[in-house]
Amino acid sequence: MDTTDIIYNYAQKLDCDARRFEPMSRHTSFKIGGKADVYIKVTNLSQLMKILKECDACKEKYILLGNGSNVLVPDEGIHGTVLRLDGDFRNISLIDDTTIYCGAGAALGSLCKFAQKCGLSGLEFAWGIPGTVGGAVFMNAGAYGGEMKDVLKEVTVMTAAGEILVLPAEKLEMGYRTSLVKTKGYLVLSAVIVLEQGNQEAIKARMKELTEQRVSKQPLEFPSAGSTFKRPEGYFAGKLIMDAGLRGYQTGGAQVSEKHCGFVINKDNATAADVCRLLRDVQDKVKEQFGVTLEPEVKFLGKF
Repeated sequence: MDTTDIIYNYAQKLDCDARRFEPMSRHTSFKIGGKADVYIKVTNLSQLMKILKECDACKEKYILLGNGSNVLVPDEGIHGTVLRLDGDFRNISLIDDTTIYCGAGAALGSLCKFAQKCGLSGLEFAWGIPGTVGGAVFMNAGAYGGEMKDVLKEVTVMTAAGEILVLPAEKLEMGYRTSLVKTKGYLVLSAVIVLEQGNQEAIKARMKELTEQRVSKQPLEFPSAGSTFKRPEGYFAGKLIMDAGLRGYQTGGAQVSEKHCGFVINKDNATAADVCRLLRDVQDKVKEQFGVTLEPEVKFLGKF
């Protein structure tokens, strides 16, 4: 019995939803990716800690996956265990008039809707970002002038050693698409955010306005991982790519979006290899023409 069998059997004993050879294309917004040796949904902290301890004992590699909205999985799949936070980790509740608790596995969209219904403003910028709260904290997700660091009060994380820490926002070292959580490799368990009292209808109207902007400017009709490259200092990645003459540039089934050059889309059954070749081509051409190195915002899971 190999380590993946051991982890799979152990997860089943814990009453987790555990699957063998689960296609990761079902769990990524790119709709790309081979099979994971083991895919496990954990519903509470006890399950998570026990499975991580078992992975450590077996020297089994594991990856924590959120909504799969900002990742690329190789065509060969993931040789190891993929964990998805579910159940208790998706809970959202009101702590007081302006403070919300949210589990790391909760969808950012669900959190935005909850805040709107409570008449709390300040999170509208996140409406339409297709990730989880944990992922948003990890990378300090932001859009339309707002970032997670603007609303976070504290985050509960787990270290690689299994220690649980409550970190106040001022110690999270949040910057453009980065945080202490990312640099230290912590696992986000939950977050507490603080918003402002607002008008439900005004908040809803702002969310609708941002939705219309996204629909008009972004290729939401195609699978993608959102913005493909980080914004280089002093530039906009999409404009650099467009000015390099790469609008609509295609490799296999992957294409630079004709609607927004900052997005690489899965236009026609693209493979991970197609996407990687396209990213390299774009980086090479932009570097050659403008001397700017584009850094992928997309996170590569597994072995590339």
